[in-house]
Amino acid sequence: MNKGLMRYIKENKGFSLIELMIVVLVIGIIAAIAVPNLVQSKMAAHESSAISGMRTLVTAQITFATRSGSGNFAADLTELEAANLIDSVMGSGTAEAYSFAVSGSGIQYTIDARPLVYGSSGIRSFFTDESGAIRYTTADAAATVSDPGLGQ
Repeated sequence: MNKGLMRYIKENKGFSLIELMIVVLVIGIIAAIAVPNLVQSKMAAHESSAISGMRTLVTAQITFATRSGSGNFAADLTELEAANLIDSVMGSGTAEAYSFAVSGSGIQYTIDARPLVYGSSGIRSFFTDESGAIRYTTADAAATVSDPGLGQ
């Protein structure tokens, strides 16, 4: 074998087991710090998306009542989708990590948004009605008009 190659192999043995274990330990510590923040950030993003969906549905209900409902609100998501006020994703009742339900009768309506997996996709359920105030609860149940509003 070539003498230069033999000297190169002897001088460059690579990492020792201890060095590799230290690298793995450092990566593990960084992951342990980052993962909880990632999960919390993802849940906050889902909740923000749900609030945005609630606002979209409130706007759709107001538009429906003034344009095609003769002053009455839509009875459900299907009616809002048929009037081309919401898309098929929102019309399906499930968007992102929340499920949405609309119930309307005459000049009144309610909109509920609940996490699909409580604690994982969100910890707040949302509620609004014709007042337009979005309310929430942190219980694993539907929010109601008596729950605190956002920012209170």
